[in-house]
Amino acid sequence: MKLKPEALDSHLRKRLEPVYLLCGDEPLQLLEAADSVRNIAREAGYSERTLFEVKRGFDWDTLLAEGSSMSLFAERRILEVRIPSGKPGRDGSAALAEWLANPPPDTMLLLVLSKLEAAQRNTKWFKAIDKAGVIVQVWPVTGRALPQWMKHRAQMCGLQLDDIALQLLVQHTEGNLLAASQELEKLRLIHGEGKVSVERVASAVSGNSRYTPFEMVDTALAGQGGHALHMLAVLRAEGVAMPVLLWALARDVRLLVELATAAAGRGSPNAVFDRHRVWEQRRALLGTAMRKHSLSEWQQLLSLVARIDNAIKGGAEDQWVLTESLLGGIAGYSLEAVS
Repeated sequence: MKLKPEALDSHLRKRLEPVYLLCGDEPLQLLEAADSVRNIAREAGYSERTLFEVKRGFDWDTLLAEGSSMSLFAERRILEVRIPSGKPGRDGSAALAEWLANPPPDTMLLLVLSKLEAAQRNTKWFKAIDKAGVIVQVWPVTGRALPQWMKHRAQMCGLQLDDIALQLLVQHTEGNLLAASQELEKLRLIHGEGKVSVERVASAVSGNSRYTPFEMVDTALAGQGGHALHMLAVLRAEGVAMPVLLWALARDVRLLVELATAAAGRGSPNAVFDRHRVWEQRRALLGTAMRKHSLSEWQQLLSLVARIDNAIKGGAEDQWVLTESLLGGIAGYSLEAVS
């Protein structure tokens, strides 16, 4: 019987089969599926677990011998077999077929494999498991499903994240669900359950970097272009993801465009600051920076933000070179020098 990962828990609560095959190349889902089988089986009295790691030269007879022996410590037990290659080989296939022909009583066989090739799904042992037990295949979460997965996972952690914060996490973790889960847990531990601002998300995913993206942007706003570029180089070397850096840069460039628009129309910059809830100590910094360029020049820098975003998504331009240009522009360098 084949089950989707999300249906596994409800199945396990109803009945336990003598054999479970978990396979796929998405580590987090595979890990959590195996945890579910172990935990619910333990609640049902499977109190002993023996682990086999299949590597080159593994003797499959040891598994068969263990299955035929009596446990000295438990009435029910789990024999877990991990096959990282996803291929049990000729001896393994024969041993599994023999096991499945006559499963030992009160013993659960838990097989954990990497992604199975089509040829493996046509083998005798795979078909026997499909008939006698449960097969759960996990798949990477990609595309439009990824933000939805992230949102659901955040809710499981008791976190409320807006769409921008969710997208920032999606871009930072690049489809690595295990890394995404760890980032969400870190947010919960640092900030507790409830609403977490996008600023806190950006700071959290910067990790233990020497500088934060916000410090880099403020340094550029203060006109210290050389130091800001040094900070960018450090953040890059420390592995801070470009989407995190771009978010911090784009936020202030958009704000500066609004300020320049207000100034061009003789509007009030304080109204812009109030609308964006800008801290009092940053208002003077942003106001001074805004006066370094005209409205059209700030709009030109905003178009540079779009070019960086396109480069991140696979465009031909170098995202780091463009970001250096953007930082220089924010610091007040001539746009001829940064275009």
